[in-house]
Amino acid sequence: MDTQTLITELQSTGLRLVEGPGGPVGRRGGAGPSDHVAVSIDGAVVMIPVHTDGAAASPFSARISRGGEGVVELGGEAVAELRLVPTPRFYALSTADGTPYPKIALLHGADVLASTVLQTCVRYGDPATACSFCAIGQSLAAGRTLARKAPEQLAEVAEAAARLDGVKQVTLTTGTPRTADRGAAHLAECARAIQARVALPVQAQCEPPDDFAWFARMRDAGVGSLGMHLEAVGEGVRSAVMPGKAEVSVAHYFAAFEAAVGVFGRGQVSTYLIAGLGDPADALVEVSERLIAIGVYPFIVPLVPIRGTRAAELPPPSGDFMRSIYERVGPMLERGGLVSSEVKAGCVRCGACSSLSSYERPSLGAAAREPGALHEPALQLPPGAEPDSAPRVPPLAPDHLLRRAKAVRSLG
Repeated sequence: MDTQTLITELQSTGLRLVEGPGGPVGRRGGAGPSDHVAVSIDGAVVMIPVHTDGAAASPFSARISRGGEGVVELGGEAVAELRLVPTPRFYALSTADGTPYPKIALLHGADVLASTVLQTCVRYGDPATACSFCAIGQSLAAGRTLARKAPEQLAEVAEAAARLDGVKQVTLTTGTPRTADRGAAHLAECARAIQARVALPVQAQCEPPDDFAWFARMRDAGVGSLGMHLEAVGEGVRSAVMPGKAEVSVAHYFAAFEAAVGVFGRGQVSTYLIAGLGDPADALVEVSERLIAIGVYPFIVPLVPIRGTRAAELPPPSGDFMRSIYERVGPMLERGGLVSSEVKAGCVRCGACSSLSSYERPSLGAAAREPGALHEPALQLPPGAEPDSAPRVPPLAPDHLLRRAKAVRSLG
């Protein structure tokens, strides 16, 4: 089984982590539990579901050593070696007021700092409007994050993550507030504060604001790329799985996409499409073709049902289903000149939650993906801090990415 196929399968079926020489690999303290872990397989850093019902039944398993190394097995045969991405050093730090850094932002993949800047959503609390796959409120209710991340907090964490762990980019997303800007104003403030502290490219993610002038305002604040996520495309599917968000029409999204591409440029605007919510493969491919034509990168990910959500009982899409989409959309991206490695920041650039990037250039296959590098810079802790006191927490996908790409089956 080649690496491209293996990763696609793992991110659809998940991976059973079984007790190894280092003891059981489970949810650890610090920033809180995640349904995913970041692993390196054949040089590619990807997010793999491990603490889901689907993963518990996966035909793939791995025993992880105390040092984080393991072997993926299928039917008792070794198919690949893997290594857990090391716990980032910045997780050991706290702000002056005592807020642990992992409550403000998390490491995603190998080198992406990600944060949900507003951990609340106007639709989340009402079953009549909530997205069935969304878990934005779970980590907040558990006390693992803050409802609102202040710009200065994010800037402080970003600087430390870049200095200590070699973080190369920042992804900022938001729950949807009641305001007409849909969170764009706070995202702009956060991006501006980060840029003033450390030169890292930033992607912002939000619903289309009522006033498209916010695109230029975000760009001027330091946002380099933008994500606005459709998730589902068929009207019947949208109404069923995200009744509140379905009130924002697909036509309005496309108007916003065209306006945003005019500000950020082709390839610098993206949208999540979640396979497994009910849209047939043909529908996802057709809308991807429309998106690519106007310069929007369709970031297609498989559904990862999250416990505690209405979508928890949905079956994740199979690896074959995902490949049937990737193999058709990949050549479209190549013809449209949209290449993940040229995106300034964000999920597409990271690639840990979708293996689509490895299909961009069919002639190159999995080699087309630009592997994420693992960073081991020297640890610099403030006076009095104990290096060994760092919580041993594996890098987590931020709750937003987990609500989309958790409920989304992460591929890398």
